[in-house]
Amino acid sequence: MRNISDTIARLSAMRGRPAFSQPGHLDSLSDLAAFGSNPGALRARFYLPENLPRGAALVVVLHGCTQTAAGYDHGSGWSRLAAEEGFAVLFPEQQRANNANLCFNWFVPEDVTRDRGEVLSIRQMIEAMVTKHGLDRRRVFITGLSAGGAMAAAMLATYPDVFAGGAIIAGLAYGSASTIPEAFDRMRGHGGPSQSELQRRLAQASPHQGSWPKISIWQGTADHTVAPSNADSLVAQWQSVHRVGASPVRKETVDGQTRQVWCDADGREVIEKYTIAGMGHGTPLKTGGDGGLGHAAPFMLEVGISSTRRMAAFWDLASRDAPRGAKPKAAAANPTAGTDLRPYIAPEKSRPARVEPAEQPRPDGSRASATGIGKTIEDALRAAGLMR
Repeated sequence: MRNISDTIARLSAMRGRPAFSQPGHLDSLSDLAAFGSNPGALRARFYLPENLPRGAALVVVLHGCTQTAAGYDHGSGWSRLAAEEGFAVLFPEQQRANNANLCFNWFVPEDVTRDRGEVLSIRQMIEAMVTKHGLDRRRVFITGLSAGGAMAAAMLATYPDVFAGGAIIAGLAYGSASTIPEAFDRMRGHGGPSQSELQRRLAQASPHQGSWPKISIWQGTADHTVAPSNADSLVAQWQSVHRVGASPVRKETVDGQTRQVWCDADGREVIEKYTIAGMGHGTPLKTGGDGGLGHAAPFMLEVGISSTRRMAAFWDLASRDAPRGAKPKAAAANPTAGTDLRPYIAPEKSRPARVEPAEQPRPDGSRASATGIGKTIEDALRAAGLMR
């Protein structure tokens, strides 16, 4: 692990970085006003195509740091694909009161433990959407970018009974970090739990005994924010629960990019990994031509392959070919992964009181805010979005 002075230097350097600037676009999302105790204090937004039939699938989409739900939807094209293929989309959204850079708190144990914090808030949103709109409990999926990808990994680990599938873009394995210095080290590929320890943490994150969600993993080879080795850690973490070997059963080229596939004993694809040559940190897009979807922007990268369409196809929500036009799908006769999402009564847990910076006593008995190294650390952490 890097020493604290190095961590402070890297955090302080982030203070000068501009926040993600949203391009001008229409916001097609609605607000889910009430969905439970919301211990993670998140906002919930959603999109429903017109005339969506009962029994439609639900996709949960988690934005990256400095992004918003509407901005990520505009870039990735999820609501447009939902209109074409007939499914609902839920967009949990981080709030600045929780994280200054709008990152989901994937490295905070309180927020990634089953029935606590941010993961419980997202679980409550899902239950509200399924119940209110008559969605198919057996066809709930989740995806996310970067911190959103790491939080998607946390949701899949803590609630595998909820999801039929998931997709993680430039994310990190569940349980790979539980402190701020660890988070930065893991992002850069330094240290971290062993493969067997990551597998143990996944297996113990929930009491789940049934089948596990199928997983799609996406990573750019030129990503200098989240090192490509994190994608390998994700694959290794999920190989154990799916009981697949270390080597893929198939390697192929899709839209010019490398796709590796792992199949279970019945020949079903349960893990796929896309490696995008030369891509930096962001969501892979194909915005033009046949099947073009979304809009390029910071962290939304035009690379000639649509991760949105390919994920939906992996989950059997969309065609692998060009769009067929709006055509809502009814519930599948043999739903993916056989999940068993029963009506859910969430524990009533609230977010713990926010911890304020320590104060130093003055000679007159009054108190002043922390100064010196303590204040430097606190200011740097808040600027980096890693301290509330």
